[in-house]
Amino acid sequence: MAQNEVRIYETVFIITASLDDPTITSLIDKTKEFITTNGATIRSTDIWGRKRFAYPINKKTNGYYVVIEFSDSGELVHKLEKFFNIEQDIVRFITIKLDKKALLTKAKPKVEEGVKQ
Repeated sequence: MAQNEVRIYETVFIITASLDDPTITSLIDKTKEFITTNGATIRSTDIWGRKRFAYPINKKTNGYYVVIEFSDSGELVHKLEKFFNIEQDIVRFITIKLDKKALLTKAKPKVEEGVKQ
């Protein structure tokens, strides 16, 4: 595999839900700025908002979910994980590399349930 091959990644992170909206927006913007200043290109940002956890995490029951899809050569992932570990208001995070099958699935138009084609 070529060293400078651009790959597509998806990172999901959960912010403490008890923060006020301007603080959450500021943290999302800070994360996006960190990604772009390290040479990656953001492809999409999907804000899921406040959701209830299936089980408590650090005695918290709710979190604010954010999904960012970006393209990079792979050097940013380690730096991004260090960034998330340093941020106290980020409860959990995961970053995955999207393979061809995942990209094809995302590219397909979504079909609504109950609607015949």
